[in-house]
Amino acid sequence: MFAFLLFVSDAQNAFKVRLSIKTALGDNAYAWDANEEYLFKAMVAFTMRRYSTKTTTQISNVLLCNVTDRVSFWFVVTDSSKNTTTVPGSEVEAAIRMNRNRINNAFLLSDKTLQFLKISSTLAPPVEPSTPVWLIVFGVVLCLIVAAIVFLVVAGIQQRKKKNKESTERENLEEKGEVTITIENGIPCETLDLKAGHINGVFSADDERFTSL
Repeated sequence: MFAFLLFVSDAQNAFKVRLSIKTALGDNAYAWDANEEYLFKAMVAFTMRRYSTKTTTQISNVLLCNVTDRVSFWFVVTDSSKNTTTVPGSEVEAAIRMNRNRINNAFLLSDKTLQFLKISSTLAPPVEPSTPVWLIVFGVVLCLIVAAIVFLVVAGIQQRKKKNKESTERENLEEKGEVTITIENGIPCETLDLKAGHINGVFSADDERFTSL
């Protein structure tokens, strides 16, 4: 009767809780009984004491009312120094929000399956990558630089090999004394055979014209 009067007179400090144990755990769902109610009271008392070191909330200061089979109920927290008054709802809400994960873990539930209807769900802390973002960016840039250096080195080696091959082929042709045709100013010119020599047709014609008698 005393608890009911507190709920009626201080309704703004009362909170409704709804648990979906079957939905969350399926075949492993546990029954809500007096032991579970005791655990809930203990967790609320724990959150109040952890929220403020000056608070001396006891399990007996957490009162439950209108417990249903589905499972839902209302609760209030009374002031440990004045059992006739309730703790302001703003303090209870702040304490619940600060320790929401601890309460969820105690009942193997989550914000969706253990609902404080007047208290908004807590946001999960942002997931931080194990490797800092700047280090990832630095690694990518370093890999691109290394890849560019390797490409330039390989291209330089291939170009050098190509030039060496062309130079070797040219030397081989000169050693064999073969005549090649080169283009100078758009006019094909013969390269002289250094070993066998080459007779210029112009001077040959002149020699025949003057030597014949």
